[in-house]
Amino acid sequence: METEIVNRVAASGLVTLDLEAYYHSGERVVYDLKDNLYMGLILKEKDFRAFLKEHDWSPYAGKNVAITCTEDAIVPTWAYMLLTLQLQPYAHTVVFGDLNDLEEKLYFDAIARIDPEEYRDARVVVKGCSNVPVPTAAYVELTRVLRPVVQSLLFGEPCSTVPLYKRPKS
Repeated sequence: METEIVNRVAASGLVTLDLEAYYHSGERVVYDLKDNLYMGLILKEKDFRAFLKEHDWSPYAGKNVAITCTEDAIVPTWAYMLLTLQLQPYAHTVVFGDLNDLEEKLYFDAIARIDPEEYRDARVVVKGCSNVPVPTAAYVELTRVLRPVVQSLLFGEPCSTVPLYKRPKS
């Protein structure tokens, strides 16, 4: 007698959400203001403005740029603002910080485009394994967005999940 194999995972009604699908494939680069410092200590406004005006910003086209200064130097806030103004017409995204801050921003932007209503009353499994780096902050943001609408939220793979949240019965 043959026994029919039943795929209980497929029949469970679980919806898998994979943050890897929201990974922005564009190149990530860091612009370090240390190269614009006078004697590695301060930023001279006149020299910096001249550099910004003369520099070719086209190599940043379509890239994701994190701007920072890795030197312990005096860099006024307006310098980062001026740099952003030059990069913005070319770059896909510009953030202040390091590559981790950039990655978080890219994921936050992607999560902001998710329509939570698509997950209303669903049993959602947030996939835990990925082939690209997914910052913990992205999982936290996704949880914040989904909790008000989902029936339940789980983490892992559909065949082996960690329960996180279940809406109380009213």
